[in-house]
Formats: sequence, C-alpha cells, structure tokens
Amino acid sequence: MIPYTKPFAVLIFAALLPQLAVSQQTTLPPVLASDVVLADLLYTNRPIVVFADSPDDPNYIRQMDLLTRNASDLIEREVIIITDTTPLPASEIRQKLRPRGFSLVLIDKDGKIALRKPLPWDTREITHAIDKFPTRRTEMLERSPSGF
Repeated sequence: MIPYTKPFAVLIFAALLPQLAVSQQTTLPPVLASDVVLADLLYTNRPIVVFADSPDDPNYIRQMDLLTRNASDLIEREVIIITDTTPLPASEIRQKLRPRGFSLVLIDKDGKIALRKPLPWDTREITHAIDKFPTRRTEMLERSPSGF
C-alpha cells in the first residue's frame, strides 16, 4: 500500500466538498425586488430579474416554472432570482432596468446587463449563456485548471 494514499484521499474529498454542498441544495427561492439592492450583489451573485405587470401574467408563471426545474444548475452558477410583479410603486431595480410588461434580465457578477429577453427562457438556455460570460469562464478555470 502506498503510504500517501490517505492524505491524497483527504485532499480529493476537500476539493470536491464545495461541489457536493452545491449539489445538495436543489431549490432557489425568488427574492422580491423591493428587498434587494443590486450593488450588494456585485461580484457575489448573478441576478436574474423577472419582471411582470402582474403575478398572474402567463409569461411570468411560465418563466418561474422554467427556473425551478433545474435550480441546481443555477445554484452552481451563483444565480439569485429576483422578481418584480408590481409596477407601482416602482422598485429601485424597476427604475434602473425599465422593463415593459414581461421581461427577463440577466446581470453578470460585474453588474453589467448581459441579456434582456421579452419572452420566457429555459434554464438550459440561461446556463449556456452564463457559461459564455468572461467571469464564468474565469471561475471554471480557477475551479478546474486542467479542464476536467
């Protein structure tokens, strides 16, 4: 038996521990726009802001359903879902992003608006878009320099 097997196994387990913790959490509860300040999320989370003029908007209902289907993929990418379904009084986020009716806005960790969509988007499409962001590519390289 190799004498360094046990420390090596501990090292491998320690490297995989953050991924195991992420995979255990499977829900991503939405946060109300009135409870969030975008500046507080800089370099920590990628906000997905879902706007609608009413919580009964069919596009809003469909989008929220799509976002809950593969929440673990969004959690892995450090996404926070922010919802705003009350146009008046306008929240700070609504004033800044100025949506019209239903709108999906994806913001990168650096605070730049990456995508605006007027129709619901599937989680798979959102995660593929996130994976193309320079900040996400840097994160993936830092987590796995060899690419595996």
